[in-house]
Amino acid sequence: MRIRLGLRDWDHLVPVATGEVRPEGFELDLESRAVTPDVLSEPGLDGGETSFSRYVLGRAAGDDRLVGLPVFVMRGFRHRCVLVRRDSELTTLEELKGARIGLTGWPDSGNTWTRALLRAAGVDVRGIEWTVGPLVAGETGKDRVGPVPFPDNVSLTGDGLAEGLAEGHYDAIMTPFMPDELFTADSRFRHLLPDHRAAELVYYRETGFVPGIHLVTLKREAVERDPGLPRAVQDLLERSKRHWLARRRLLADTTPWLLADLTETARTFGPDWMPYGVEPNAAMVSAFCEELHAQGISNRRIRPEEVFDR
Repeated sequence: MRIRLGLRDWDHLVPVATGEVRPEGFELDLESRAVTPDVLSEPGLDGGETSFSRYVLGRAAGDDRLVGLPVFVMRGFRHRCVLVRRDSELTTLEELKGARIGLTGWPDSGNTWTRALLRAAGVDVRGIEWTVGPLVAGETGKDRVGPVPFPDNVSLTGDGLAEGLAEGHYDAIMTPFMPDELFTADSRFRHLLPDHRAAELVYYRETGFVPGIHLVTLKREAVERDPGLPRAVQDLLERSKRHWLARRRLLADTTPWLLADLTETARTFGPDWMPYGVEPNAAMVSAFCEELHAQGISNRRIRPEEVFDR
């Protein structure tokens, strides 16, 4: 059987693309995408990278056309995703009570996790003036609205959030991708938390997971043609991830200090900071399902056991 997968975040699949790690029991075509594909809308795809929130919301609505694999190809802490102006006096999540905040999407996985941090800090998200829009004006290719109507305290804009922050329209913005200016010495922006890495470490020690953002899904018709396909694909991605990590440890050239980061990561998280599988991700999936309902994004509280086929 030959399948085609579309992915955006596929660094861990480079060994598959180069042929160093090969599928077993099926053939695979990989397509690199600039944006996360809408798997269901593309007849040529058998599966691919999918927003965790969009997938769970589909399951909550009774749509099981996609079979999710417990393979989170994109994960990340969210403390680093809150930006303020460099001259802002804000330095804690608690100080965002009643703030004006711009964010790059309402129902998407990353911003759901970031709003969860506010809730955990005692901030009532219903008391915040939210504005949803692009980080930079003119950005396209993303559904920022989702299937559920916005709450009354959320508005939509086409203006760039980064400029809006610089001009004082917002007290903070939430974005998974940093504006280019942040990487310059004279940036007008900074992270809200002076030491977001320390906060993320505390979060991990309290929760036991790094939040999942995107996962891999397969169309149900592909799984019905070959019921063994989900396990075979998951096994391939696991082997590819391990091969990629071994190469990174050997050729630590992504940043000047990557080797130190890899060493510290292993000491903190153990051998695998982004495990695949249902059981290793059970706590994370449960927490995410709870947040979707608590934030009013899902109309019902979906049970974690509904997320993945058994």
